[in-house]
Amino acid sequence: MKSKFFAVLAMVLSGLYQASLAQQQILFTQYMFNGLAINPAYAGSDSTLNLTVQAREQWLGFDGAPSNQIFSGHLPAGPFKQMGIGLQIEREKVAVTELLNFYASYAYKIPVGKGILAMGLQAGLTNQQQQLTDLALPPGVTDPSFDENVSTVLPNFGAGIYYQADRFYAGFSIPFLLQNSFDESDLILSARQVRHYFLSGGYLFDLSPTLKFKPQVLVKSVPGAPVNMDLNASFLIREKVWAGVSMRNLNSFNALLELQLNNKFKVGFAYDLVTSDLGRVNSGSGEFMINYRVFKGVPGRVISPRYF
Repeated sequence: MKSKFFAVLAMVLSGLYQASLAQQQILFTQYMFNGLAINPAYAGSDSTLNLTVQAREQWLGFDGAPSNQIFSGHLPAGPFKQMGIGLQIEREKVAVTELLNFYASYAYKIPVGKGILAMGLQAGLTNQQQQLTDLALPPGVTDPSFDENVSTVLPNFGAGIYYQADRFYAGFSIPFLLQNSFDESDLILSARQVRHYFLSGGYLFDLSPTLKFKPQVLVKSVPGAPVNMDLNASFLIREKVWAGVSMRNLNSFNALLELQLNNKFKVGFAYDLVTSDLGRVNSGSGEFMINYRVFKGVPGRVISPRYF
């Protein structure tokens, strides 16, 4: 049965849908718990194999809204763990358009001062699929552009740097350097990958023996779009619970909660409340995360906590 995305179709025909595809890269509110999603130099930053699954449902209650999922894994490599390797698989579904990213990452680490500086690269493929036959045109309207589905596969690569010390981290990355066009022959539905620039940083403060405070910032710049800034403040309670809030460009306020279930497992939740006019037609956005650290060693041994 064909889905009736009249609102989405109107955006497509007016060019707004194309602009949204061109400007937006998958970005999770809980980005701070999965650094590989925005920076390939993050690969191998943990002392063991680190696996993360995240799911995001944006603009709850809005038909055809973005739905995002990501799996990522990374671990240190080399005789002295001076390298890192990683893999991530991302999916984004917006109305009748689906994007799949398959990327491998490599990082090389060198000691600098009291921390480690890593330089990273990633390479892989992006597959875009448009289920155009699912769009129902208004009565009496025909358009051959919507008579068949479209699938395009394009390669891309990215780069980044990442510095991490005991109490501080900072990174800069461009995850996708090539500005590919998915279908230049289609003036209505052609979409383009636009370069995203990410600058991030954070610091950990000890407020008491059982309470830590971590402020963080993420700045995202995309040519042709306003600069986005995420400000986050989180508290770590007894090395078990992360609780925090974040603000994005004064039009989204987000609550975050992360629970360290044991030495290996932790889960995270986030809820975004939109304060702009878009908030009138949806119930916010929700996220869920599971992280697992694969540790080989003495059973019951405590793994050092992950602050960044």
